[in-house]
Amino acid sequence: MEFLCYHRDRPHSAALREELTEAHWSYMDRYAAQLIARGPTLTPDGDTATGSLHIADLPDPTAARAFAFDEPNYQAGVYRDVLLRRWRNVLGRTMWDFPGGREGGNRYLVIGLGSGPAADATPPPGLDDLIAYGPLLSDDGTTWLGTALLVRAPHPGAARALLTHDRYADIEVHHWEFGGRR
Repeated sequence: MEFLCYHRDRPHSAALREELTEAHWSYMDRYAAQLIARGPTLTPDGDTATGSLHIADLPDPTAARAFAFDEPNYQAGVYRDVLLRRWRNVLGRTMWDFPGGREGGNRYLVIGLGSGPAADATPPPGLDDLIAYGPLLSDDGTTWLGTALLVRAPHPGAARALLTHDRYADIEVHHWEFGGRR
């Protein structure tokens, strides 16, 4: 089962985040084989982290909650909240398989929170800049709760436009970059 975990940073937690970098990476190293995507979200200038995204293939919702809440930054108070949802890997690949590589262009995490009938079940056709794409689902995988994607796009508006605007209660667009050890 695939899960999207987005930890949002608490204001003024940058120094603590920096202090825990190695602990965070060491924790994530334990999940290297299960990771589909990872990386920080950033302020528009790219200078300050605003959150941490991980998409992982884990055995079940209990394992996903342990993954999210045992993470060192979460335990130390770096994060203010956590979005944890089942997710389906529509592209069937990891971020490391993205043909565009880890460098170049603006990259975004787009999260559309919705309800009702599923929207955007398939990615837009002909878009080679998608890094990851899939629906957000209930723990049992039966109820559509939204869509989340990673994309290389010229600006936040272009990234946001990939989701059908009127099908979501809210669409968040975050500057994002490939994470992990280089």
